[in-house]
Amino acid sequence: MKLSDFDFDLPEDLIATRPAVPRSSARLLVAEQDRITDARVTDLLQWLNAGDRLVLNDTRVIPARLSGQRHRTSAQGPVSARIEVTLLEPQADGCWSGLLKPLKKIKIGETVRFSDALSAELVDVVEGQGRLRFNLAGDDFDAALAEAGAMPLPPYIAAKRPADEQDKTDYQTVWARSSGAVAAPTASLHFDEPLLAALAAKGVEFTYVTLHVGAGTFLPVKVEDVTSHKMHAEWGQVTAKAAAEIAATKAAGKRVIPVGTTALRLIESAARDSGAIAPWEGETDIFIYPGFTFRVADALMTNFHLPKSTLMMLVSALMGQERMRAVYAHAVTERYRFFSYGDASLLIP
Repeated sequence: MKLSDFDFDLPEDLIATRPAVPRSSARLLVAEQDRITDARVTDLLQWLNAGDRLVLNDTRVIPARLSGQRHRTSAQGPVSARIEVTLLEPQADGCWSGLLKPLKKIKIGETVRFSDALSAELVDVVEGQGRLRFNLAGDDFDAALAEAGAMPLPPYIAAKRPADEQDKTDYQTVWARSSGAVAAPTASLHFDEPLLAALAAKGVEFTYVTLHVGAGTFLPVKVEDVTSHKMHAEWGQVTAKAAAEIAATKAAGKRVIPVGTTALRLIESAARDSGAIAPWEGETDIFIYPGFTFRVADALMTNFHLPKSTLMMLVSALMGQERMRAVYAHAVTERYRFFSYGDASLLIP
Protein backbone atom coordinates (compact mmCIF):
# COMPACT_ATOMS: atom_id res chain seq x y z
CA MET A 1 0.00 0.00 0.00
CA LYS A 2 1.79 3.12 -1.25
CA LEU A 3 1.35 6.75 -0.34
CA SER A 4 0.82 7.53 -4.02
CA ASP A 5 -2.30 5.32 -3.96
CA PHE A 6 -4.04 8.10 -2.01
CA ASP A 7 -3.04 11.01 -4.22
CA PHE A 8 -5.32 13.03 -6.48
CA ASP A 9 -5.25 16.36 -8.32
CA LEU A 10 -6.94 19.16 -6.40
CA PRO A 11 -7.36 22.61 -7.96
CA GLU A 12 -6.10 25.29 -5.57
CA ASP A 13 -9.29 27.34 -5.94
CA LEU A 14 -11.40 24.55 -4.37
CA ILE A 15 -9.78 25.11 -0.95
CA ALA A 16 -12.35 26.97 1.15
CA THR A 17 -11.15 29.91 3.26
CA ARG A 18 -14.56 30.74 4.78
CA PRO A 19 -17.50 28.48 5.68
CA ALA A 20 -20.94 28.46 4.12
CA VAL A 21 -23.51 30.80 5.73
CA PRO A 22 -25.63 29.51 7.30
CA ARG A 23 -23.56 26.47 8.27
CA SER A 24 -26.15 23.91 7.21
CA SER A 25 -26.44 25.39 3.70
CA ALA A 26 -23.11 23.76 2.75
CA ARG A 27 -23.20 21.15 0.01
CA LEU A 28 -23.40 17.48 0.93
CA LEU A 29 -22.17 14.65 -1.27
CA VAL A 30 -23.93 11.43 -0.31
CA ALA A 31 -21.93 8.39 -1.39
CA GLU A 32 -23.49 4.96 -1.23
CA GLN A 33 -21.96 1.90 -2.86
CA ASP A 34 -24.20 2.16 -5.92
CA ARG A 35 -24.70 5.90 -6.39
CA ILE A 36 -23.60 9.45 -5.62
CA THR A 37 -26.15 12.15 -4.81
CA ASP A 38 -25.50 15.90 -4.73
CA ALA A 39 -27.42 17.52 -1.88
CA ARG A 40 -27.20 20.04 0.97
CA VAL A 41 -26.42 19.43 4.64
CA THR A 42 -30.03 20.35 5.44
CA ASP A 43 -30.99 17.28 3.37
CA LEU A 44 -29.48 14.95 6.00
CA LEU A 45 -33.04 14.28 7.11
CA GLN A 46 -33.57 12.28 3.90
CA TRP A 47 -30.80 9.80 4.75
CA LEU A 48 -31.08 9.53 8.54
CA ASN A 49 -33.79 7.45 10.18
CA ALA A 50 -35.44 7.46 13.59
CA GLY A 51 -33.18 5.56 15.96
CA ASP A 52 -29.97 6.35 14.07
CA ARG A 53 -27.35 7.82 16.39
CA LEU A 54 -24.96 10.62 15.50
CA VAL A 55 -21.76 10.60 17.55
CA LEU A 56 -20.53 14.15 18.11
CA ASN A 57 -17.12 15.34 19.34
CA ASP A 58 -17.70 18.01 21.99
CA THR A 59 -14.10 19.24 22.16
CA ARG A 60 -13.65 23.01 22.26
CA VAL A 61 -10.93 24.69 20.23
CA ILE A 62 -8.78 27.08 22.24
CA PRO A 63 -7.42 30.28 20.63
CA ALA A 64 -4.00 28.65 20.60
CA ARG A 65 -2.10 31.07 18.36
CA LEU A 66 -0.31 33.79 20.33
CA SER A 67 1.92 36.69 19.35
CA GLY A 68 4.18 38.25 21.97
CA GLN A 69 7.42 40.03 22.76
CA ARG A 70 10.58 38.73 24.37
CA HIS A 71 12.54 41.49 26.14
CA ARG A 72 16.23 41.24 26.98
CA THR A 73 18.98 43.55 28.21
CA SER A 74 22.11 43.33 26.09
CA ALA A 75 25.45 45.16 25.97
CA GLN A 76 23.79 47.58 23.57
CA GLY A 77 20.84 48.14 25.92
CA PRO A 78 17.24 46.80 25.94
CA VAL A 79 16.27 44.69 22.92
CA SER A 80 13.12 42.80 22.07
CA ALA A 81 11.98 40.19 19.59
CA ARG A 82 8.55 39.16 18.38
CA ILE A 83 7.79 35.52 19.20
CA GLU A 84 4.88 33.60 17.66
CA VAL A 85 3.57 30.65 19.68
CA THR A 86 1.14 27.90 18.70
CA LEU A 87 0.08 25.93 21.76
CA LEU A 88 -0.08 22.18 21.23
CA GLU A 89 -1.22 20.50 24.45
CA PRO A 90 -1.12 20.85 28.25
CA GLN A 91 1.43 18.82 30.19
CA ALA A 92 0.95 16.93 33.47
CA ASP A 93 3.08 19.50 35.33
CA GLY A 94 0.88 22.42 34.25
CA CYS A 95 3.16 23.57 31.42
CA TRP A 96 2.13 23.70 27.76
CA SER A 97 4.01 22.34 24.78
CA GLY A 98 4.11 24.68 21.83
CA LEU A 99 5.77 25.65 18.58
CA LEU A 100 7.80 28.88 18.89
CA LYS A 101 8.90 30.98 15.92
CA PRO A 102 11.66 32.01 15.70
CA LEU A 103 12.89 29.57 18.34
CA LYS A 104 16.46 30.84 17.98
CA LYS A 105 15.38 34.27 19.29
CA ILE A 106 14.53 33.03 22.79
CA LYS A 107 16.55 31.27 25.48
CA ILE A 108 15.41 28.91 28.23
CA GLY A 109 14.41 30.95 31.27
CA GLU A 110 13.26 33.97 29.26
CA THR A 111 9.69 35.28 29.30
CA VAL A 112 7.36 36.15 26.44
CA ARG A 113 4.64 38.71 27.18
CA PHE A 114 1.47 38.29 25.14
CA SER A 115 -0.73 40.91 26.83
CA ASP A 116 -0.90 42.94 30.03
CA ALA A 117 -2.40 39.87 31.70
CA LEU A 118 -0.69 36.92 30.02
CA SER A 119 2.96 35.87 29.83
CA ALA A 120 4.93 32.62 29.75
CA GLU A 121 8.44 31.44 30.62
CA LEU A 122 10.27 29.05 28.29
CA VAL A 123 11.15 26.14 30.59
CA ASP A 124 12.68 23.71 28.11
CA VAL A 125 12.97 22.74 24.44
CA VAL A 126 12.42 19.11 23.45
CA GLU A 127 12.58 17.92 19.82
CA GLY A 128 11.92 21.41 18.51
CA GLN A 129 8.94 22.05 20.78
CA GLY A 130 9.04 24.50 23.65
CA ARG A 131 7.65 23.88 27.13
CA LEU A 132 5.98 27.01 28.45
CA ARG A 133 4.95 27.86 32.01
CA PHE A 134 2.24 30.51 32.01
CA ASN A 135 1.72 33.07 34.75
CA LEU A 136 -1.97 32.14 35.05
CA ALA A 137 -3.97 28.94 35.44
CA GLY A 138 -7.58 27.77 35.44
CA ASP A 139 -10.33 30.25 34.60
CA ASP A 140 -7.89 33.18 34.72
CA PHE A 141 -5.73 31.53 32.06
CA ASP A 142 -8.76 30.72 29.90
CA ALA A 143 -9.99 34.33 30.06
CA ALA A 144 -6.57 35.82 29.26
CA LEU A 145 -6.04 33.35 26.40
CA ALA A 146 -9.44 34.17 24.93
CA GLU A 147 -8.47 37.84 24.93
CA ALA A 148 -4.92 37.49 23.56
CA GLY A 149 -5.11 34.39 21.34
CA ALA A 150 -6.29 33.77 17.80
CA MET A 151 -7.86 30.64 16.39
CA PRO A 152 -5.23 28.18 15.08
CA LEU A 153 -6.48 27.96 11.51
CA PRO A 154 -5.15 25.04 9.45
CA PRO A 155 -1.96 25.82 7.49
CA TYR A 156 -3.76 25.76 4.13
CA ILE A 157 -6.09 28.56 5.31
CA ALA A 158 -3.51 30.48 7.35
CA ALA A 159 -1.32 30.65 4.22
CA LYS A 160 -4.10 32.54 2.45
CA ARG A 161 -5.31 34.89 5.22
CA PRO A 162 -4.82 35.59 8.94
CA ALA A 163 -7.32 34.46 11.55
CA ASP A 164 -9.81 37.11 12.66
CA GLU A 165 -12.65 37.57 15.14
CA GLN A 166 -15.12 35.77 12.85
CA ASP A 167 -13.05 32.61 13.10
CA LYS A 168 -13.66 32.46 16.86
CA THR A 169 -17.26 31.62 15.97
CA ASP A 170 -16.78 29.90 12.61
CA TYR A 171 -14.05 27.50 13.81
CA GLN A 172 -16.08 26.21 16.76
CA THR A 173 -18.96 23.73 16.86
CA VAL A 174 -22.28 24.84 18.35
CA TRP A 175 -21.98 22.12 21.03
CA ALA A 176 -18.31 22.71 21.97
CA ARG A 177 -17.81 22.46 25.73
CA SER A 178 -14.62 20.57 26.67
CA SER A 179 -11.64 22.88 26.05
CA GLY A 180 -8.40 21.41 24.79
CA ALA A 181 -8.33 21.09 20.99
CA VAL A 182 -6.02 23.08 18.72
CA ALA A 183 -7.94 22.05 15.61
CA ALA A 184 -11.69 21.76 15.06
CA PRO A 185 -13.65 18.57 14.36
CA THR A 186 -14.60 20.17 11.09
CA ALA A 187 -17.46 17.97 9.88
CA SER A 188 -19.33 19.19 12.96
CA LEU A 189 -19.03 22.81 11.81
CA HIS A 190 -21.92 22.16 9.38
CA PHE A 191 -24.51 21.81 12.16
CA ASP A 192 -26.60 24.65 13.56
CA GLU A 193 -29.45 24.69 16.07
CA PRO A 194 -32.29 24.50 13.49
CA LEU A 195 -30.74 21.39 11.89
CA LEU A 196 -30.18 19.73 15.27
CA ALA A 197 -33.80 20.43 16.22
CA ALA A 198 -35.08 19.00 12.93
CA LEU A 199 -33.01 15.84 13.33
CA ALA A 200 -34.19 15.38 16.93
CA ALA A 201 -37.80 15.82 15.84
CA LYS A 202 -37.33 12.99 13.35
CA GLY A 203 -36.05 10.69 16.11
CA VAL A 204 -32.32 10.86 15.34
CA GLU A 205 -30.36 10.52 18.59
CA PHE A 206 -27.10 12.13 19.70
CA THR A 207 -24.16 10.95 21.78
CA TYR A 208 -21.29 13.20 22.84
CA VAL A 209 -17.69 12.04 23.13
CA THR A 210 -14.47 14.03 23.51
CA LEU A 211 -11.30 13.87 21.43
CA HIS A 212 -8.96 16.85 21.74
CA VAL A 213 -7.75 17.29 18.18
CA GLY A 214 -4.03 18.10 18.04
CA ALA A 215 -1.92 19.99 15.53
CA GLY A 216 -0.49 16.62 14.48
CA THR A 217 -3.65 16.12 12.44
CA PHE A 218 -2.04 18.37 9.79
CA LEU A 219 1.32 16.55 9.70
CA PRO A 220 2.09 15.04 6.29
CA VAL A 221 2.76 11.35 5.79
CA LYS A 222 6.45 11.08 4.91
CA VAL A 223 6.82 7.34 4.28
CA GLU A 224 6.00 5.64 0.97
CA ASP A 225 4.85 2.45 2.75
CA VAL A 226 1.82 3.86 4.55
CA THR A 227 1.61 0.95 6.99
CA SER A 228 4.85 2.15 8.61
CA HIS A 229 3.47 5.63 9.36
CA LYS A 230 3.27 6.54 13.06
CA MET A 231 0.19 8.50 14.08
CA HIS A 232 0.27 11.36 16.59
CA ALA A 233 -1.48 10.63 19.89
CA GLU A 234 -4.55 12.57 21.04
CA TRP A 235 -6.44 12.43 24.33
CA GLY A 236 -10.01 11.20 24.24
CA GLN A 237 -12.85 9.95 26.41
CA VAL A 238 -15.93 7.81 25.87
CA THR A 239 -17.98 7.94 29.07
CA ALA A 240 -19.98 5.03 30.43
CA LYS A 241 -23.16 6.88 29.39
CA ALA A 242 -21.90 7.39 25.84
CA ALA A 243 -20.79 3.76 25.52
CA ALA A 244 -24.17 2.53 26.79
CA GLU A 245 -26.06 4.72 24.31
CA ILE A 246 -23.98 3.50 21.38
CA ALA A 247 -24.26 -0.14 22.48
CA ALA A 248 -28.05 0.19 22.76
CA THR A 249 -28.26 1.56 19.22
CA LYS A 250 -26.17 -1.33 17.88
CA ALA A 251 -28.31 -3.85 19.78
CA ALA A 252 -31.47 -2.33 18.30
CA GLY A 253 -30.11 -2.79 14.78
CA LYS A 254 -29.90 0.94 14.14
CA ARG A 255 -26.92 2.82 12.70
CA VAL A 256 -24.11 4.54 14.59
CA ILE A 257 -22.80 7.42 12.47
CA PRO A 258 -19.86 9.46 13.77
CA VAL A 259 -19.73 13.06 12.62
CA GLY A 260 -16.10 13.52 11.69
CA THR A 261 -13.03 11.33 11.58
CA THR A 262 -12.13 12.33 15.15
CA ALA A 263 -15.34 10.84 16.55
CA LEU A 264 -14.87 7.74 14.39
CA ARG A 265 -11.26 7.19 15.50
CA LEU A 266 -12.30 7.57 19.14
CA ILE A 267 -15.19 5.10 19.16
CA GLU A 268 -13.16 2.56 17.21
CA SER A 269 -10.34 3.02 19.77
CA ALA A 270 -12.87 2.31 22.52
CA ALA A 271 -13.81 -0.98 20.82
CA ARG A 272 -10.32 -2.30 20.08
CA ASP A 273 -9.81 -4.35 23.24
CA SER A 274 -13.17 -6.09 23.62
CA GLY A 275 -14.43 -5.91 20.05
CA ALA A 276 -17.44 -3.85 21.16
CA ILE A 277 -17.89 -0.28 22.39
CA ALA A 278 -16.87 0.22 26.03
CA PRO A 279 -16.08 3.19 28.30
CA TRP A 280 -12.61 4.44 27.47
CA GLU A 281 -10.20 7.24 28.35
CA GLY A 282 -6.62 7.89 27.35
CA GLU A 283 -4.30 8.67 24.43
CA THR A 284 -5.15 7.12 21.10
CA ASP A 285 -2.84 6.83 18.11
CA ILE A 286 -5.14 4.54 16.14
CA PHE A 287 -4.30 4.51 12.43
CA ILE A 288 -7.13 3.45 10.13
CA TYR A 289 -6.23 2.44 6.58
CA PRO A 290 -7.62 -0.11 4.09
CA GLY A 291 -7.94 -3.52 5.70
CA PHE A 292 -9.17 -2.11 9.01
CA THR A 293 -12.13 -3.89 10.63
CA PHE A 294 -14.79 -1.39 11.78
CA ARG A 295 -16.56 -2.53 14.94
CA VAL A 296 -18.79 0.45 15.72
CA ALA A 297 -19.20 2.93 12.85
CA ASP A 298 -21.85 2.10 10.25
CA ALA A 299 -21.35 5.26 8.17
CA LEU A 300 -19.49 8.55 8.42
CA MET A 301 -20.14 12.24 7.85
CA THR A 302 -16.90 14.03 7.03
CA ASN A 303 -15.35 16.85 5.01
CA PHE A 304 -13.14 16.46 1.93
CA HIS A 305 -9.55 15.67 2.85
CA LEU A 306 -6.03 16.40 1.66
CA PRO A 307 -4.38 14.18 -0.94
CA LYS A 308 -2.04 11.58 0.59
CA SER A 309 -3.35 12.24 4.11
CA THR A 310 -4.17 9.73 6.85
CA LEU A 311 -7.78 10.90 6.62
CA MET A 312 -7.89 9.98 2.93
CA MET A 313 -6.70 6.53 4.03
CA LEU A 314 -9.42 6.36 6.68
CA VAL A 315 -12.30 7.06 4.28
CA SER A 316 -10.76 4.59 1.82
CA ALA A 317 -10.79 1.97 4.58
CA LEU A 318 -14.51 2.59 5.10
CA MET A 319 -15.64 2.76 1.47
CA GLY A 320 -12.87 1.08 -0.52
CA GLN A 321 -10.05 2.75 -2.44
CA GLU A 322 -11.63 2.56 -5.89
CA ARG A 323 -14.94 3.89 -4.58
CA MET A 324 -13.25 6.86 -2.90
CA ARG A 325 -11.31 7.68 -6.07
CA ALA A 326 -14.64 7.91 -7.88
CA VAL A 327 -16.20 9.98 -5.08
CA TYR A 328 -13.35 12.49 -5.05
CA ALA A 329 -13.23 12.69 -8.85
CA HIS A 330 -16.94 13.59 -8.73
CA ALA A 331 -16.35 16.15 -5.96
CA VAL A 332 -13.62 17.88 -7.98
CA THR A 333 -15.65 17.86 -11.18
CA GLU A 334 -18.70 19.27 -9.39
CA ARG A 335 -16.51 21.85 -7.60
CA TYR A 336 -17.21 20.92 -4.01
CA ARG A 337 -15.26 23.07 -1.54
CA PHE A 338 -12.46 21.21 0.26
CA PHE A 339 -10.93 20.96 3.74
CA SER A 340 -11.88 22.51 7.10
CA TYR A 341 -14.25 25.25 5.92
CA GLY A 342 -15.44 23.28 2.91
CA ASP A 343 -18.41 21.09 2.08
CA ALA A 344 -19.34 17.71 3.56
CA SER A 345 -19.84 14.12 2.53
CA LEU A 346 -21.99 11.35 3.97
CA LEU A 347 -20.29 8.01 3.33
CA ILE A 348 -22.54 4.95 3.61
CA PRO A 349 -20.68 1.65 2.96
